[in-house]
Amino acid sequence: MPGRPASPAPSRSAAVRPGPASAGPRPPSFRGGPHGPGTLTAVPHADQSQTTQKDAAPVYPGPPRPVRVRPTPLAELAGQLGIEAPVATEEGAEATGITHDSRAVRPGDVYAALPGARVHGADFAAQAADLGAVAALTDPAGAERVAAAGLPALVVPDPRARMGALAATIYGEPGEDLLQIGITGTSGKTTTAYLMEGGLRAALAADRASGAPADRNEGAQAAELTGLIGTVETRIGDERIKSERTTPEATDLQALFAVMRERGVRSVAMEVSSHALVLGRVDGCVFDIAVFNNLSPEHLDFHPDMEDYYRAKAQLFTKARSRAAVINHDDEYGQRLARETQIPVTTFSAEGHPDADWRAAGVEIGPLGSTFTALGPEGQAVRAAAPLPGTFNVANALAAITALVVAGIDPQTAADGVAAVPGVPGRLERVDAGQPYLAVVDYAHKPDAVESVLRALRKVTDGKLHAVLGCGGDRDPHKRHAMGAALARLSDTAVLTSDNPRSEDPLAILAAMLAGAADVPTHERGTVLVEEERAVAIAAAVARAEPGDTVVVAGKGHEQGQDIAGVVRAFDDRQVLREAIEAARQHPGHPYYASAAPSASRTQHHDDQG
Repeated sequence: MPGRPASPAPSRSAAVRPGPASAGPRPPSFRGGPHGPGTLTAVPHADQSQTTQKDAAPVYPGPPRPVRVRPTPLAELAGQLGIEAPVATEEGAEATGITHDSRAVRPGDVYAALPGARVHGADFAAQAADLGAVAALTDPAGAERVAAAGLPALVVPDPRARMGALAATIYGEPGEDLLQIGITGTSGKTTTAYLMEGGLRAALAADRASGAPADRNEGAQAAELTGLIGTVETRIGDERIKSERTTPEATDLQALFAVMRERGVRSVAMEVSSHALVLGRVDGCVFDIAVFNNLSPEHLDFHPDMEDYYRAKAQLFTKARSRAAVINHDDEYGQRLARETQIPVTTFSAEGHPDADWRAAGVEIGPLGSTFTALGPEGQAVRAAAPLPGTFNVANALAAITALVVAGIDPQTAADGVAAVPGVPGRLERVDAGQPYLAVVDYAHKPDAVESVLRALRKVTDGKLHAVLGCGGDRDPHKRHAMGAALARLSDTAVLTSDNPRSEDPLAILAAMLAGAADVPTHERGTVLVEEERAVAIAAAVARAEPGDTVVVAGKGHEQGQDIAGVVRAFDDRQVLREAIEAARQHPGHPYYASAAPSASRTQHHDDQG
């Protein structure tokens, strides 16, 4: 596969190539590099099942780390921070890792003791020292406690802002040897990342089929692999690691890049959240391509308003963070971003807008996916498909294809790889237990996403649409009204239920959703049911399903737990939905499954269709 060859695009667009970005020149990513060899078995979280070896090193908590790291003198790190080396530093002291989690410290680590909302990381400096930390990065407020623990202190005013670059240095700037594609936006990040990774895999397979020489790191277990980092999981080749957040903390992210490089990964597609940009989780990264999907109200418990939310996203499209941009022309904020960014821009339009560089034409929506032709700026006409239903997934697929082309991949190869992706966990994921109707699970948990999913399913549903949805507790409360209204307006049966209530009263959350549903005029809304217990709510929707109908359970998607009052219990919408379908088929005469009504003490009914 070529590194960063010129991409066919108009003058506003540019292919990704080594250039004078803030991080300095860098070599093409799709090739081997002069970095150290090594093999590893990824270190799992306590709740993860990972591959192990007989003579494996001690198991540490936290994400995997590279096996071989060139030690970095603490004096060099101090110099990078622009401070004097700590007085307590032993002569020749060196760092081989870095972490912000005192429980995950390994011998040779720098412990990043950060200030927090309730406690200061310096309070755990003694634990870090006991586990083998060689120094601590902290602020003036934590310096005394770090010193009391016997650790040399690297003191800077804002340690979080310096942590990412320091991690990149310690791990040998691993991102420079990877093609890095970052995806941001309110909706579609996960799906686009999976589709993108499918295209990257197809490009590598095409290289092998053409007889192109494989780029293999000496001593590596495998070569020509791809990586994925996002909400659902991290993938290093075919190895899967459950994710704790959409974008890992900077210390973990740079370690993952180093592991990928060590394992022979050549490219990575990853989700970049607004939290990650504001909190410095992608500091130390310069993305080859940054992709913008869309922007709609979300995370307004974290951002004071939409302008702040937009500004956070826009950080990714600066010269300090990315080399090229791929932007959705159909989104109002995308058009603004394309005007304001100073990096080369390539636009795409699933609506077929003629001003976009890449646009979709001849879109045909189906129950399992869509087909279309991707038209390029130089007359290209590429056969393409979105392997998931809905017009919004045409946009996600076109975003992936456009970014892959900008990366130098043949357009048809990119499109074929995107089309071949078998599905995305919890994103319009089909549950088939032999029932005569469509049943799907989706992660939609914001008003625009809920509307998009319901409209997409309505187009492929001959009968009625039965939808189950809840709103998360301790999250933006302003969207609950709109989500309840959307469900009532666009579903034949709207079952309001619990999502992850967390510390909030589930009934208070449901009351806000129900108020939204009640604001929909009676002639515009479907039957509205309220059921606090999510499993019962799912069963209620299944009980109403007939041949040709669709049942959708939205809000949690791939999640495998439900947080109620601080206790997380096992709960997988896909499993619960399957069990409800099987139970309904096995017990058609059961009083519960013969109607949609659980006991009146547990369910409120608002049946407005007579």
